[in-house]
Formats: sequence, C-alpha cells, structure tokens
Amino acid sequence: MQLPRVTVLRIGHRPLRDKRITTHVALTARAFGADSILVDQHDVELENTISKVVSNFGGNFTIESGVKPGNTIKKFDGITVHLTMYGQRLGDVVDSIRAESADKDLLIVVGAEKVPFDIYEKANFNVSVTNQPISEVSALGIFLDRYFEGAELENRIIGRMNVVPTKLGKKVEMIPKKEECLDLLIQEGATERIINHVTKVSELASLMAERLNANRDLVRAGALLHDIGRTVSNGIDHAIRGAEIIRSRGLMEELARIVERHTGAGIPTGEAVKLGLPPKDYIPETIEEKIVAHADNLVSKDEIVPIARVIDAYDRKGLKKAAERIMALHSELSELMEFDVDELYSRAGDNAKG
Repeated sequence: MQLPRVTVLRIGHRPLRDKRITTHVALTARAFGADSILVDQHDVELENTISKVVSNFGGNFTIESGVKPGNTIKKFDGITVHLTMYGQRLGDVVDSIRAESADKDLLIVVGAEKVPFDIYEKANFNVSVTNQPISEVSALGIFLDRYFEGAELENRIIGRMNVVPTKLGKKVEMIPKKEECLDLLIQEGATERIINHVTKVSELASLMAERLNANRDLVRAGALLHDIGRTVSNGIDHAIRGAEIIRSRGLMEELARIVERHTGAGIPTGEAVKLGLPPKDYIPETIEEKIVAHADNLVSKDEIVPIARVIDAYDRKGLKKAAERIMALHSELSELMEFDVDELYSRAGDNAKG
C-alpha cells in the first residue's frame, strides 16, 4: 500500500518580498515530513535554493513554482487543509484529519497575505494552530508535528552532508564523491581488477537506486567501496574487514553497514558463526544495502550476468541456502521495480538510445 503524499501549497508569495519567509516555509515542510511544496508565483531562485538543500542533505522533497492555486485545489483528489488563525482548533480536528487522509493525499494551504475567501470554502478543514497572530512557518511546523505525532522527527534523511547530534561543537559526516571513493581505494592498495569490478557494480547499483527511489549518493559510494576489504583479505571476512576500514576512516556508519552486509544476500548469525565470523547478523536491511549487495551478485569481474548464472554457480558450490536468499532478494527488488532486475541494464540502454 502506497503511503499518502503530503503537499504544501504556498499562496500569496511575492518573489521580491517573501523569498526568505517562503524559503523557510519550504524548509519546514521538508524537515517536518512533507513530500513537496507548490508555490503560486514563479520563482527560479527559490526553486534552486530548495533543490540545492535537497541535493546536499538528501531526501526526495520537490518544489514547483508558478502553479495556479485555484486549479490545484480543484483538481486535488484528497484532503485539503487550510491553516488560518480563524479556523477550528487544531487539537479538535487533527485526529479527524489524520483519519480522513489515511488513504488519501493531503494538501496543506499556507497563505502569505490575505487569503481569498474561496480558499476557505474549498478546504475540507480550516485549521487554527492558535487564534493569535503567528508566523506561517511556526503554524506549519506545529501542524505537521501534530499530524505525524512526532514520528517525522525520527525519520533520518541521509544526504551527501549529514549533521551528527553532539553536545558541544559541530560534526558533519559526508558521503564521499566518486573521485574520493576511488582515491580511497587506491590509498588502500586496490588493484585494477578490484577497481574495474566496483565501478561496474556502482553503474548497475546506480540504475537500481534511480528506479527504486533510493539514496543515490549512498548507493554509489557503497558500491564503489563494497570490496575495499579485498585489499587485506580475499576470504569470506573481506566484507567485515572492509567495514573496519570504512569506520577507521571516520566515514558514516550507514556506509560501513553497506560494506559489511554485501556478501551474497547477507549472512545470518548462525551461518556467520560456522564460518568463523564474529557472531552478528549480516543480512542487508535498508534498500541501499540490498541494492549494493544484489548489484554485486550480478557482476562477475566487470561483466553483468543474469541471475540464473549466479544461482547456478552457488548451487554447484553446494551453497543452497545462500542461493535461496539471493533469489529471494532478486525477486523482492524485481517486484519493487515492477520488472525483472535482469532487464534493468538493457532497458537503461534502450532509454539512452531513445
């Protein structure tokens, strides 16, 4: 079941006067769980500012300016909420809004200057966060927090730049760029064969990430660094050794876990112990971890191979359980993509030709 989308509609925006406050409305919408913002007046500078934030700090938040509010509300197939100091008390209606939008998209109208009266008539709910004058930024933040019941603050968005909570000072973790990943591999002594392999894995994984709406920066870096442990071991422990290198370099934990869990479709605790590995579950959990693991499964040296060939190779080695896990992962990702993963590379080539 697809989750309802939450969109903020900003009306009354004046590009020369309201750029800063509308920027804050958009940033608040993004940080507090909305999926997108629509702005009535065309403002390229505003769009670029928000797009740059998304590029640096992650997520799939989108912005579009120059929309017609009346047509947007009229065509919207969902629940429309208008935030106004003259509406019903938030505490009295938030449960009803949440219930009615459980299987419908939600549109939140945030006005700048005087809002046309027809907006009040078209909205399903006119909601007052307080009946006192208040900034629209504050009103939107409070509404979204009550609507999501605080869950939006637990949703960590991973981007190229990631702020780490600290008691004192500032700490930011970065997802390394392609050139930085390749430099790190060379510093650790990676051979040309390793670099050719991880480059092809990254190519396939990036296509999967795009199709599955995953974090592309994290997938790209994870794919490029997934075999960094082969600079010190070619054994079954190379993924663990690779994760140790990632952590020793001070890179983000999400990247270390991609490296640590990329073997096959992962290794459960019981098998890990039998293999002489530290007792731990090495099964990929996040979509980024699954993408990198399976892209690696489908690349032999620097050649993309079909899943049937992969499964046959595991079966011939007597690794039946591992083969079953790989096939299950292949099926899971194929279902999410709505076509077989084996077709991905050829489809991408056809799109490029078109």
